Amino acid sequence: MDRCDHMTGGDRTIDSIAPDSASAGSTAGKRALPRDSLLLVGQCRLGDEPGVHEVRVRNLSEAGLMIELDIPADVGSHVWLDLPGIGETSGTVAWCAAGRMGIALDGTIDPRRAR
Repeated sequence: MDRCDHMTGGDRTIDSIAPDSASAGSTAGKRALPRDSLLLVGQCRLGDEPGVHEVRVRNLSEAGLMIELDIPADVGSHVWLDLPGIGETSGTVAWCAAGRMGIALDGTIDPRRAR
């Protein structure tokens, strides 16, 4: 599988978590779902790795989020997250670039609970 700096959609819609490109005048970075920009610290486990990593959640929507993590991950890797106010959830790495990654969640969450 591809490491960071590659994006794939596969069979999933990742509009809600794709890296921002709208600021450059393109419509490609427009989100399908509204997202909240925030700084939230949570816990993350990548794939079958035994260790848990502290991550910074930079934005959050019902279907996905962007985290900062200096460890690269394969696009398509499963991710387990524990977020304050939300609890445990899981998803798939949709993209990974320059210490950030987009996660397409397996289910929906209420981002307002992350306050």
